[in-house]
Amino acid sequence: MNRLAVTLITKNEERNLPRVLASVKDLADELVVADSGSTDRTAQIAAANGARIFARAWSGFADQRNFAGDQCTCEWVLALDADEELSPELRASLLEWKKVPAEFEVYEFARCANYLGKCIRHSGWYPDRKARLYRRGSGQFAGATHDAFRAAGTIGRLHGDLLHHAFATRQEHEATVESYSTAAAAELFANGRRHWRGALLTAPPWTFLRKILLQGALLDGWRGWLIARMSCRYTWLKYRKLGALVQAERTSGAAGKTDTRAGDVRP
Repeated sequence: MNRLAVTLITKNEERNLPRVLASVKDLADELVVADSGSTDRTAQIAAANGARIFARAWSGFADQRNFAGDQCTCEWVLALDADEELSPELRASLLEWKKVPAEFEVYEFARCANYLGKCIRHSGWYPDRKARLYRRGSGQFAGATHDAFRAAGTIGRLHGDLLHHAFATRQEHEATVESYSTAAAAELFANGRRHWRGALLTAPPWTFLRKILLQGALLDGWRGWLIARMSCRYTWLKYRKLGALVQAERTSGAAGKTDTRAGDVRP
């Protein structure tokens, strides 16, 4: 039987934690939680369910997941977020998977987002396959915002959906767009991206049209329309913030040159 550890990354997740823990009950042989400063009952709820809890300052989704995975003793790791849960179909697939020798080193499955009270089946949000089940040592998570598991070789696939309780309110979505666009701009800047003006003009409208025309956002009704608008805003903010970083770098560089020249002046 494949022994399975489930990892969770948390911060103030007392509302979501009971749901995800219930979905992995009698499935996980080990439960590891990497918590980044919860002030609610997150730690107590996790401990009551037998989790080993590690307090760790937030360092990004990928780094937190990798840290949690490194603390596991089981050969296999299933990495989840606190606002996710296994569907009955995915839970059944995992129970069956545990009984037989694994064919692959990494497995993926579809993720279905519940957005403002309804499951989104279009808008580029589904099937949104995520590689979250992996043998320790087969790879690692990478990426600042849309983290993904990087591994060599073929990835297997399990039946059933990972249910993602994405946003209960529009305000939650707006806050995420704001924070994710900041992180995405910083990642682009760190990777050497300095051209942003053209993308600021062309990428947002293209993002909106792609959602509406190519990814069937209108099939999700008014929620799909809102998703398209939010995606457009995220793209615009990302490049606007990248532009601010580039301009700040140039201003700092120009000031440094001025200071150097000023220091060379002799009386």
